[in-house]
Amino acid sequence: MSDAAQPTAAEVRAAAEAVKAALDRHLAAVERRTGDDDTAVYEAFNALAAAAEEYDELLYDRYDEVTPFEIPGADDGLPPYAGPEEPHALSLLIRRDYAVVEPQRLFAQARRVAEADGEDTGTAGEAAKAGVSPLAALGVLFGEYEPDEIASRHKEFGLEEGDSTLWVTAAEELPEPGEWLDAPFEHADPERIVCRFDVSSVFDDHEDDEGDDGDDRGREQGGPAAAGDDS
Repeated sequence: MSDAAQPTAAEVRAAAEAVKAALDRHLAAVERRTGDDDTAVYEAFNALAAAAEEYDELLYDRYDEVTPFEIPGADDGLPPYAGPEEPHALSLLIRRDYAVVEPQRLFAQARRVAEADGEDTGTAGEAAKAGVSPLAALGVLFGEYEPDEIASRHKEFGLEEGDSTLWVTAAEELPEPGEWLDAPFEHADPERIVCRFDVSSVFDDHEDDEGDDGDDRGREQGGPAAAGDDS
């Protein structure tokens, strides 16, 4: 960064004062907390995170110095919870990514399943198609096994795990049957997330950087009901 673009000492000082004010606001919100889903606490947390990030950046740009602590930025966490305080329905939104790393294993497993189904129904065409077509093979396997079983046995099917996430969202009541089937993920609302669980290899990299020898690939990102969860 050029000298002309550097923040002034006054700007750094103002950012430091903003952090102090945000700390006071956060503590006051925590002291007045009315429950685990108190919106004021999450708003104060996000404000503190934003103020700390701003101060850290200005401090580094002006003095080439960093703070000795790290507060997650607002973009790293969940937005303030805006769902019902007593949800009567839940939706689980799941995404799991896989790479097809052994196509022949995928075809073999799908053909075996299709052949068994063909014996029961008296047809064999699906087995032949599943043995050569990736789309047919995936359709057979994911039609036969539950997603959790695919996840636990993915290597058997020639798959390699990528990132995954699970969102638990709250609602006042269940939607009408068939109401969202045309666009099941269109109305996913981050402000209704009760808790969220992410799994990614990037968390391994973060742990390695910190000297953590643990093998856990998961990160739990808690919403209002999961705040303070150490699991």
